[in-house]
Order: sequence, then C-alpha cells, then structure tokens
Amino acid sequence: MSKVFFSRDISPEKVLELYKLTGKYLTGNVAVKVHSGEKGNQNFLRPDFWKPMIDFVGGTVTECNTAYEGQRNTTEKHMALIKEHGWSDLFPFDLLDAEGPDLELDIPNGKVIKKNYVGKNTSKYDSMLVLSHFKGHPMGGYGGAIKQLSIGVASSFGKAYIHGAGVPENIWTADHDLFLESMADAASSVVELFKGNIVYINVMKNLSVDCDCCAVAEDPCMKDIGILASTDPIAIDQACIDLVYASKDRGRDHLVKRIESRNGIHTIEAAADLGYGSREYELIEIE
Repeated sequence: MSKVFFSRDISPEKVLELYKLTGKYLTGNVAVKVHSGEKGNQNFLRPDFWKPMIDFVGGTVTECNTAYEGQRNTTEKHMALIKEHGWSDLFPFDLLDAEGPDLELDIPNGKVIKKNYVGKNTSKYDSMLVLSHFKGHPMGGYGGAIKQLSIGVASSFGKAYIHGAGVPENIWTADHDLFLESMADAASSVVELFKGNIVYINVMKNLSVDCDCCAVAEDPCMKDIGILASTDPIAIDQACIDLVYASKDRGRDHLVKRIESRNGIHTIEAAADLGYGSREYELIEIE
C-alpha cells in the first residue's frame, strides 16, 4: 500500500518536511515541474511558496508551452510571463519545448495513445519533482499529479495530441473518456522515462473549480485542506479526491460537481489499470 503523507499546515516549510518524509531524495539534474500560471489567473501558487523546496533539491523549474491561445502558447510570450510571475528571478528556468523537435516516448501498453510527445529538454534531467496545485479543471474535472505528468510535461503539440486522443486536430472534440485515458497513458511514459525517480507534492489550496491555465478563473469555492506528498502519483491524487469528498465545507459540493460532471475519477481508474501506482494508500497525517 502506497504511503501518502498529509498535513493541514500549508506552508513552504511543511512542503519540505513532507518531501523528506517520503524517503526519496532526488539526485542528479532535477527537473521541477510547476504550473507557472496563465496571465490573469489569481489562484496559482507563487514561486516564493515553493522556494525552500526547490532550493533544497537544487532543481531547475520547468514548463512547456500551451496548445491554446493565451500568454503561454509561444516561447516568446511564455518566457516573458515566466519573468513577470517571478519564476526566473528566483530559480534556473527551462522551457522544455522552447525549440523542437519533441522527444517522442513510446507507450506500448497505452489504452488509447502509443506515443507521447514531450519537450526535448526533458532528456537533460535525471529525476523530477512534480509540484501540483490540486484543484478543479474545466476539462479533466480535477488537476493534480497525473495531469502534471501528462498535459504538464507534454510539448505544445503533445498537449493537442493527448487532448485529441491521438488526433491533434480533434483537440477539443475527441471522445471525453478517451481524452482522460490518454492523460493516463501519457503520464505512464514519463514515469517510465525517469524510472521512478519522481516525488509528488499536491497542495490543496485555493480550491477553485477552474485550473491555473484559466486567465479568468472562479475564485476558490471551499477552504484550503492541506499538503500531500508521495512517490505514487495515483495514490496522491486519489487521496486528494477522498479528502474533498470527506470535507464538510459548504463549497465542497460545487467542486464535487465539477469533478463528477467531467468524470474526473476515470483518469485515476485508467492510470491504476496501467499499473504505475495504486488507488490503495495509507494516509499518514503529520501535525
């Protein structure tokens, strides 16, 4: 049973404490996957919140271009926004797909897609720290570790490929469950690439039904819950979902409606079927 460490204390120091409790110390050239936040978004977690954690691993903050209109869909605009949001002032930064060609990863056991396309610079790194802001999502229902591994690490083309369930031209029109399964497929290839040298941190703060990719996002609908850390991306996302469902907060139903209306749990189901983690976990609460 996978271990998921949990604290209701949401602070930079607690992030680092929970990371250490996983027992997995990332070595070599460490890629730190963050969500850098779309321009105008009020909910994303700022660079200073992550600073003690990123400094500890000596990592390079990484992102990829988006596949939709906004301030992050070209390298030039994205790099300008990275500076505006303060990431490149505090940390080394690498836009993984700033230049092509993409790194192509095989997914021989994929349910829907057999290839994943990630930024070519991903190959420079020995391990990865996945820092996720857990919240709702307009398409996925929720966003957490699995989304960061899949859509987050994918290049701009790779994002369209996943959304389109293998047909980039169908980016917004593909069968919804096939899109969710494609996310699970893509995430498996990143886990395989790093041979398990990944640690996941999910922060349940600013719990909006919308993603940090939304320039105009709903304000948070329920109170903050806490921080989770694990070496299992499926267990950590399942634990977050369970904490939302167990909440007595009056805004809980609004977030649950978003998750259920998009069949969000199906991403976790598909990922578990692929076997790179488990929905069964031990939640270890830390004061």
